[in-house]
Amino acid sequence: MRILDQESDKALKEIALFLTLSEAEELRDSLDSMLKNGSHHEHLSSNDFEKELTIAIYPGKSIDSFDERARRLIDNDI
Repeated sequence: MRILDQESDKALKEIALFLTLSEAEELRDSLDSMLKNGSHHEHLSSNDFEKELTIAIYPGKSIDSFDERARRLIDNDI
């Protein structure tokens, strides 16, 4: 697991995520779709579109489809 604060460009070790029921269902559906279809990432927005959660699945060392910052985070957790 890797967590990136995109505003500060820093890797994080711990977060708390609070979701509404509809947001949790959207997250579940997005993860299910990613697992079934082999897609790499999805974006989920809050109902007011002021917050965004990006979720990504990285399959081991095959991370070429990610940008340089994401690859550095995945490889080194920094």
